[in-house]
Amino acid sequence: MSKALVIVESPAKCKTISKYLGDGYVVESSIGHVRDLPPTAAEIPAEHKKKPWARLGVNVDEGFDPLYIIPKSKKAQVTKLKKLLKDVDTLYLATDEDREGEAIAWHLEQVLKPKIPVRRMVFSEITKSAINEALHDTRVIDQRLVSAQEARRILDRLFGYEVSPVLWRKVKPRLSAGRVQSVATRLIVDRERERIEFVSAGFWDVESKLSINADTTRKNGAGKIEAKLVELAGKRLASGKDFRNTTGQLKDALAVVLLDETKATRLANHLRSSEFRVSSVTEKPFTSRPYAPFITSSLQQEAARKLRFSAQRTMRVAQRLYENGYITYMRTDSTHLSGQAISAARSQIKELYGNDYVPDSPRTYSRKSKNAQEAHEAIRPAGESFRKPQDVRAELENDAHKLYELIWKRTVASQMKDALGVRTSVRIVADGGEDGEAVFSTSGKVIKFPGFLRAYVEGADDPDTELEDKEKILPHLVEGQSLDVVEVLPCGHTTQPPARFTEASLVKELEERGIGRPSTYASIIQTIQERGYVWKKGTALVPTFTAFAVINLLEQHLATLVDFDFTATMEDELDAIANGEHEARPWLHDFYFGQPGAKEGTAAVGLKALIGSGWEDIDARAVCSVQLGTNDNGNIVSARVGRYGAYVQVGDSDERATIPDEFPPDELSVDKAMSLISEAAKGDRVLGNDPGSGKPVYIKTGRFGPYVQLGDPELNDKGKIKKGAKPKMASLWPSMSLDTIDLDQALMLLSFPKTLGNHPDTGDEITAQDGRYGPYIKMGRDSRSLENHEQLNTITLQQAIDVFKQPKTRGRTSAAKAVIAVLGEHPDTGATISVKDGRFGPYVTDGVVNATVPKGRDPASLSLEESLDLIAVREQKMIEQGKDPRAKKVKKTVTKKVSKKAAAKKSSKSLSK
Repeated sequence: MSKALVIVESPAKCKTISKYLGDGYVVESSIGHVRDLPPTAAEIPAEHKKKPWARLGVNVDEGFDPLYIIPKSKKAQVTKLKKLLKDVDTLYLATDEDREGEAIAWHLEQVLKPKIPVRRMVFSEITKSAINEALHDTRVIDQRLVSAQEARRILDRLFGYEVSPVLWRKVKPRLSAGRVQSVATRLIVDRERERIEFVSAGFWDVESKLSINADTTRKNGAGKIEAKLVELAGKRLASGKDFRNTTGQLKDALAVVLLDETKATRLANHLRSSEFRVSSVTEKPFTSRPYAPFITSSLQQEAARKLRFSAQRTMRVAQRLYENGYITYMRTDSTHLSGQAISAARSQIKELYGNDYVPDSPRTYSRKSKNAQEAHEAIRPAGESFRKPQDVRAELENDAHKLYELIWKRTVASQMKDALGVRTSVRIVADGGEDGEAVFSTSGKVIKFPGFLRAYVEGADDPDTELEDKEKILPHLVEGQSLDVVEVLPCGHTTQPPARFTEASLVKELEERGIGRPSTYASIIQTIQERGYVWKKGTALVPTFTAFAVINLLEQHLATLVDFDFTATMEDELDAIANGEHEARPWLHDFYFGQPGAKEGTAAVGLKALIGSGWEDIDARAVCSVQLGTNDNGNIVSARVGRYGAYVQVGDSDERATIPDEFPPDELSVDKAMSLISEAAKGDRVLGNDPGSGKPVYIKTGRFGPYVQLGDPELNDKGKIKKGAKPKMASLWPSMSLDTIDLDQALMLLSFPKTLGNHPDTGDEITAQDGRYGPYIKMGRDSRSLENHEQLNTITLQQAIDVFKQPKTRGRTSAAKAVIAVLGEHPDTGATISVKDGRFGPYVTDGVVNATVPKGRDPASLSLEESLDLIAVREQKMIEQGKDPRAKKVKKTVTKKVSKKAAAKKSSKSLSK
């Protein structure tokens, strides 16, 4: 009987697809890419190590040939695939139908070198009919898509490996640059700059509550109208949009009327006794059309708005829905729906809402944003007929059900009729006394036919409830009608700075600018957070001062590389390669080496020339500084990025202070900087001398707060601290104050770790210590947390022995003390999500997957959503390395090897018996 091997990308797909294909097929996963450029210098093959281009992993001197290797983490899987290939007569490469999936299929063919027929099998949903159809409608590998993916991979490698070293030398070590990551960071930094430059302005208006009959309104609220002042003496009232962000001044003071509190209060007092009369009533019909079905970016944006999901969380859940056959492929730029999908949607609309909601002909949608690509459908429920959300509720965990319902609603709504209604605008006039005639405005809206709104309202969970909210019904009004005054109030407002980007708004901005691919946005946002360029304040993305330094350097010296249009143009070029319009290698040559006759300083000179033209002359201090202004003495105060973090400094003096981690740049004013310096000065003084060593004892402040230090560091001839000669330090306890700490307290802090004695049974030394996350005692490799710092100071040897007698739960400390925070339950598994202090630092865990908390993040401030993202990223990396953390462990039976000599001896004894 003939057999076939089907190779997919993800292990999660194997079980589902195997069920559909039956016994004649073996389904196995490649676990992502099986070949790639060397991830580290250690994995560069020996024969290439000394070549000048080896560190890049791309032979830039000979046609930009990539140096592909099988990473160590993938060798076992490749061996397994080769073994399976020996027992089959057909190979199906069933990786995803996009550039990345096409490249994986090509790499598999190159690595496995099959001598049997090879067929490229593609599908956009994992259902029985789709798999069977794909099985009988195969094709060859599309070399254009492979070429485009390879060009992108080489491009990103050249960009990162050439630009990142400049950041290491001029900003600080271990930073990274990326073609899209750096531009995304620039967008966030630019927005923060706008907030820093923003000058707030105040303005007032007047709001009124009116009624057709005041007595009736007071009793039951019927006939009430709320109207806002919009004009005074023939001029429009100033609102927030009329002020300049950078000055707080009006853009055109002659075109508008600006009310302050005094004028607004006087006007409101006069209007309370004035006659209000309807001057005009205008009714206009309106039509609202349904939204297009989801693509990758719009799904991320709407899931953020409605479900509060991060982009990473959305893609993780969507991946599972796709792999388990609930939705179509979730990485797509296409809003197209197949005939099958349209038929399923129209049938379901008729069933749920009736014929009146089904349009005469199917709706079609076209993409308006730049760089739409790939021949996929939009993201929709899988299958020939859509399963309703209530029908799959028992099958899906909470997150998956929410996302499936969102996709289902959007898909069905996209094929429904328009919503129809009438919008009413009313203008009301009143005598404003000495300020002239006052004009108020109000509007109402009535939905005549809800259409698609019955199924889906953007940003709302319950369409029926939202329909009521979308209607604002006004009482019947006619021109000339008098209205009674219920209330007139002056209202003050201040202009607000531009809102920071959220994940959703950043995704939208990147997509509209044509930068990057929507399928990569989630990983890009995750990367810029892990690299320390951005942190989250609620849902807002806030740049660090490190991000400011990096963008300063790139803008001032490598401006082309963070130019929005240039980056978008590269996407156009990659699309042209995928379409067969351009050749990849000549384009890569022009990008790296430049074009003949190129103008100096432009992209046309090539990446190598841009990087090589005097980066040594870059003034590191200048690019790492952000001027805040001048202090009372006229000295410049700046925020700067140093090797160990950000700090503020007055001129070039010794007046400086560490900027706390996760401090919003727009809140760092000169006054705040001077306050930090003042506090630091309190914490940089001598408390006295240590009686034992005679060394001075200092109180200081650092990025993690105040601490005490014994003596000064010993320096070598180069002015650096000698190895092992760093002075002893200890953080202040929570009950201690920078202002009140004295020498005795400081010496007590420096006395830890303190030896309590030896265990009478084992002889092991027991010590009391103060760690980053609290006090504890230690005996050998065993440790236990203490209740508080006071116990640390008073605990005796016997008390410590008694603590160690208590049973220890999992972890190096007792469960109650190892846990920094418990955040809630995992939406998929129900497991408890907690933040813990581990041997190598803080980490988040669901009991199966442990993910390190990024450096610089306060583990105690992590949210449940952020922790889920960290766990998801770690889990994905483990899967890519062939280590599925949730796979059931099979206990292996180990057979002890017995030598021939031992076996013969045993046999001889047996015979003698």
